[in-house]
Amino acid sequence: MSRRGGGAIPTAPAVHTEVFLPGSARQREVIFLSAVVTLKRNHEFQRLYRKGKSAASPTVVLYCRKNRRPESRLGLTVGKKVGGAVTRNRVRRRLREIYRLHQGELRAGYDIVVVARVKAAFSSYQQLERHFLSAAGRLGLRGQGEADQ
Repeated sequence: MSRRGGGAIPTAPAVHTEVFLPGSARQREVIFLSAVVTLKRNHEFQRLYRKGKSAASPTVVLYCRKNRRPESRLGLTVGKKVGGAVTRNRVRRRLREIYRLHQGELRAGYDIVVVARVKAAFSSYQQLERHFLSAAGRLGLRGQGEADQ
């Protein structure tokens, strides 16, 4: 499989997990972990870089643009300047998880590209999260979770 389409991240389908909660009756709760819809093609990334709005922070730069879809799509770019493969993958996993956890707070219907800066490799999860949410707020992405009509 060729990886020449940009820095897109392949995603798995939703995962079905059963969790046993503590209690007298040992109740069962079923959790569905939603998959993040990703940008995969180079031209999608290039369009965002050219025509999207951007906001920068010390660890990440966010680009966004409306996409005429009911859901938002995420693209991650972590260049070789950030570090070796292990470091880049750790930064990628952290950013994907930050997006996944805050997806409900963000407006739907946007393409979002997150470009990790070198400082992201040395930042804690909490710093990355704070910088991501700050940049998203400056772009007007934090809100109802629905795209403007």
